[in-house]
Parts: sequence; C-alpha cells; structure tokens
Amino acid sequence: MIKPGTRLKSQVCDTEVIVIRPGDGLDDLRAGGAPMRDIAVDAAGDAVLDPKFADGNVMGKRYVDESGAEVLVTKAGAGTLSIGEVPMSIKEAKPLPASD
Repeated sequence: MIKPGTRLKSQVCDTEVIVIRPGDGLDDLRAGGAPMRDIAVDAAGDAVLDPKFADGNVMGKRYVDESGAEVLVTKAGAGTLSIGEVPMSIKEAKPLPASD
C-alpha cells in the first residue's frame, strides 16, 4: 500500500513524484509504461520507454485520475504518468472567487 508522502521514481526516464493522495490503483503507477519504484531502490533494469507513453510530464504539476489518486511531479521526464494503461491528467487549478 502506497502512503501519502511516498517518493517514487521512474525506471525508464528522469521522472520523480511524491504521492499526495493514494486513491485506488496507485500500486500500479507507471511512468513511460514501466512501474515506478521507491526512490530508495535502484531503478536500473531492463525496462524501456513505451512510445505510447512518451508524452512526458511537467515538473511542479499535480496529476490525478478518476479514483482520486494524486501525485506531484518533483522531477520531469519523458514518460507519461499512468495508472496501468490509463494516463493521468494534470489537475486543473480552481478559479478564485470574483471580488466585485
């Protein structure tokens, strides 16, 4: 079970994230099509960047999915963040109330 505050890194690109809200399915968080690993674990392996998941991500942005999972990108990379085969989307900022 992944907990809030957990730091993860990609096996196939430079992407690093911090878990904000675990949500359902975050155990299958991927970057570039390969599962992400705890930042303390050596991520080197034989995984390669999947071209279908190579749209990249943006540092400082929060990514969410329908289950409520939310991660913050602390280091951008070439891999698209996804839960399984479903890409995560950038969390939109809430508009401030009008001050008339």
